[in-house]
Amino acid sequence: MAVSPRLYVDSADLARVSALLATGVVHGVTTNPTILERGGRTAAEIPDLYARWTAEGAREVFFQTWGGDTASFLRNAEGIRALGDRVAVKVPATRDGFAAASVLVRDGATVLVTAVYSVAQALACASIGAHYIAPYLGRMRDAGIDGDAVIAEMQLMCAGSGSNVLAASLRSPDDITGLRLAGVPYFTAAPDVLDAVLFHGVSDSSAAEFDAAMVRLGA
Repeated sequence: MAVSPRLYVDSADLARVSALLATGVVHGVTTNPTILERGGRTAAEIPDLYARWTAEGAREVFFQTWGGDTASFLRNAEGIRALGDRVAVKVPATRDGFAAASVLVRDGATVLVTAVYSVAQALACASIGAHYIAPYLGRMRDAGIDGDAVIAEMQLMCAGSGSNVLAASLRSPDDITGLRLAGVPYFTAAPDVLDAVLFHGVSDSSAAEFDAAMVRLGA
């Protein structure tokens, strides 16, 4: 576990993203077109989202390129890269996506290859030097795949390459800690999951006891 862990919030809900960034616990924000749509955002708002989240402390913000073919992926990635030096470009793990990701990496972009479902695809990500590899744990399980084992193999396969798994579709704190024990360093999850990471009932009751004691001490 040489790589320090990072948590990202996977959402375009402005209030909830802001609240999590304010904790200082999350490293940044991940999005994709589905998440933007679910959050009521539009493509025209992407520059404002980047500006808002970086001002609130996000050290990385991820937006996904689109278009379906290599030329379109590269053309739309240019607008994403122009947002600033804390942006990362997500590219889907298709044949055309890999071709675009390879060009972007060589040109110095921070690249995440997303929707990676096999160890072989992860190896391809590492071979082109992609910074991040995003498998979807929950979706793997839904499809009857042992996602925990496959994702652990992905990270093992890429060890020492400079490419690392950024696990997505995480549905509980146990999903995060289980993958971390398997060597995965980076995690992105919905606000509800991250709120659960930060909460334990005994922690809250202990904090209340400390405050009550300070009141009795005359503070």
